[in-house]
Amino acid sequence: MFKNDIFGKTIAEDFNKQIWKKFNKAVKDYQLIEDGDRIAVCISGGKDSMLMAKCIQRLQSFGKPDFRAEYIVMDPGYAPANRLKIEDNARLMDIPVSFYETSIFESAESSGSNPCFLCARLRRGFLYKKAQELGCNKIALGHHFDDVIETILMGMLYGSQMQTMLPKLHSENYEGAQLIRPLYLVREDDIISWAKLNSLSFIDCACRMTEKRSDDEHNSKRHEIKMLLRQLRSTNPAVDMNIFRSAENVNLRKLISYHDGNKKHHFLDDYDKGITVKGTVNKKYENK
Repeated sequence: MFKNDIFGKTIAEDFNKQIWKKFNKAVKDYQLIEDGDRIAVCISGGKDSMLMAKCIQRLQSFGKPDFRAEYIVMDPGYAPANRLKIEDNARLMDIPVSFYETSIFESAESSGSNPCFLCARLRRGFLYKKAQELGCNKIALGHHFDDVIETILMGMLYGSQMQTMLPKLHSENYEGAQLIRPLYLVREDDIISWAKLNSLSFIDCACRMTEKRSDDEHNSKRHEIKMLLRQLRSTNPAVDMNIFRSAENVNLRKLISYHDGNKKHHFLDDYDKGITVKGTVNKKYENK
């Protein structure tokens, strides 16, 4: 099946450094895919999830790690043209997808306030449930490097919090299930370039509500962050990696406060522990 795999070859040859090596680095460094895994590869029909599926398919062909994959498309109520586009791309790229119909778009649209949040929540719940039905212990989503740094900035600028999008996490509601992001280190521009090289076109957001919006309404907070990053790159090409590294190099002693999910910690809690009787700073605590 992989001998004449044109799309897989362009990943491994034309985009070896930009995509294939970064995909494998994420898989290895974050232990995303391991022997014995059965992975529900979740395909939305966009460029990111389709590339992810192709990378996982190629990795699976080598047998190391030894894992199984189910390529699933959750149809939330796509317009016929969008559904056909996904089917055509899957056939063209030789990805053996299985479709599962839902009425998520209809439910989200009738909810009134914040339909996008409800849609995302319903989608995630459906994917976890379907993965368990298929005997999968992990679900793979197509979030990439740009999603990660945009999430960091959005949390800081709009959410008053410092957090990131993790490469994998345990499900809180489905025991034994994990979510993984194999494209965690792959940049969006490289995904776009790969699609252009192969003359591939994919659906964007296929939500019926998005299709009804005007251009002004479509300018979301994430779009604002994208524009901000574009501006920052013009004077600092390393800004993306600097933002990413900032989430790896957190010094808890330099934070006003933080919490570990259960307990909140404040810098005043340990503020005086490094002070000696004479009021001088203990060398052990200096510059920490």
